[in-house]
Amino acid sequence: MAAGLRLFSILILCVHITDTHAKLRFASSYGDHMVLQKSPAKAMLWGYAPEGTQINISLSGPPQQEATAVADGEGMWRVSLEPVEAGGPYSVTAASHNETVTLTDVLFGDVWLCGGQSNMAFPTSRIFNASEELKLAADFPHVRLFMVALTHSETQQTDLMAVALPWSVPTAENLSRFSAVCWLFGRYLHKSLKYPIGLVESCYGGTPVEAWSSSRVLQQCGLEHSTGTWPPASTSSLWNAMIHPLLRTVIKGAIWYQGESNAFHNKDKYNCSFPAMIDDWRMAFHQASGGQTEDDFPFGFVQLCTFTKYSKDLSYPEIRWHQTADFGFAPNQRMRKTFMAVALDLPDESSPYETIHPRDKQDVAHRLMLGARSVAYNEVDVTFRGPFPQAITPSAAEVVVSYDQALSVTLSRNTFEICCSKMPQSCETSSSWVEVPIKQWNATKVVLHPVVCPPSEEVTGLRYAWRDWPCDFKACPVYSASSTLPAPPFISQRYEADGITWQEDVN
Repeated sequence: MAAGLRLFSILILCVHITDTHAKLRFASSYGDHMVLQKSPAKAMLWGYAPEGTQINISLSGPPQQEATAVADGEGMWRVSLEPVEAGGPYSVTAASHNETVTLTDVLFGDVWLCGGQSNMAFPTSRIFNASEELKLAADFPHVRLFMVALTHSETQQTDLMAVALPWSVPTAENLSRFSAVCWLFGRYLHKSLKYPIGLVESCYGGTPVEAWSSSRVLQQCGLEHSTGTWPPASTSSLWNAMIHPLLRTVIKGAIWYQGESNAFHNKDKYNCSFPAMIDDWRMAFHQASGGQTEDDFPFGFVQLCTFTKYSKDLSYPEIRWHQTADFGFAPNQRMRKTFMAVALDLPDESSPYETIHPRDKQDVAHRLMLGARSVAYNEVDVTFRGPFPQAITPSAAEVVVSYDQALSVTLSRNTFEICCSKMPQSCETSSSWVEVPIKQWNATKVVLHPVVCPPSEEVTGLRYAWRDWPCDFKACPVYSASSTLPAPPFISQRYEADGITWQEDVN
């Protein structure tokens, strides 16, 4: 699987950056055609010049702005602009007594960072209906693209080591190798918001969350620092090279598609490492941007799709659960201001890029976009979460599952399972998980088929879609009635406090 996950590392031609501070320049994450974060935030500009050099910054308008910075002892200068409303184009000029550097065709809008491993890196040229999607590139000139090159480092880098795609207006050519999920998410957002969107792709196939995390996260979650046999997967190596250099970039939010590598590596600590990484990124971006990136910026993620059909291994359902900090949904008490796109109902058995790389990225991006509209943009009338149980009522005859929203239910493959055990014995030590079919349902409840536990046991556990590949394409049993969003997987045990209420049968 590792070879398949590293498939995309050989596809990107990197533009290497000469790290010379002897001349005036912007940092490598800036360029013509870029998007800077709009008001109410103050966009930050920074770069290099000889120590002590005074830099005069100007923004052509209207409105026009001017500011001054001085290169410090490390040859770096930085300045924050006054807030600028969405729009453009602008020119941004940095000038010293003998040098001038100008960025042209600069827009102001919302900047989103797209991170993760190969399913986030999966290029637009490989998705379903790719040719039609690539033809649309010219219709969205205000959705701008930037791609960080595949690099790694044992130490934190101030500037990017290399750039794979400098800031660009989308074309069929450059979009063909750009992240499909990132592009589609940005395109859908732009159609909703009607102003510029900047997309920064920073992802690397086959990598675990530890590689994207600072030493602070590793320490918090009790993860050992290791170099590993493949450097990009080493702890903090991608944080150092592909995230840390972006911290001064003022961003609106981030989306994330990763976890496959952690299904078989430090899986049981992902419920700590992933939420801790989100918290740490938020803190680091906020501090490095002078407080202009929000310290709780919205963070969306994709709950993993599928890998192996008919597999009895529980690594995928367990990592999906840990992606939510074991709550089963997002946002939650541990992962505030997050949103999740459930993808377990989008398998691609015939994918030529291995089943771990499904080609339907349109639905993934659309579900992320719904979450962003609700969580990041506070649209109150947008449903972005599928149904989740509020209460479970077991009896000797049936099990009633009460959901938090109206349902659309179909009788498909059995995806509910119960556990019979002696109370209060944990189902984790029981092999008594058995499938139970749906008996009937109404607007908000699913009634499972009559259940008969041994005389000395009772129903003590219920789980849903707790398999690597729980259903065929868009054919899981439970969806939301209003938005056809799939119900996420869950596991609940009667004598454990997991957020779902177990109540006695009132009949």
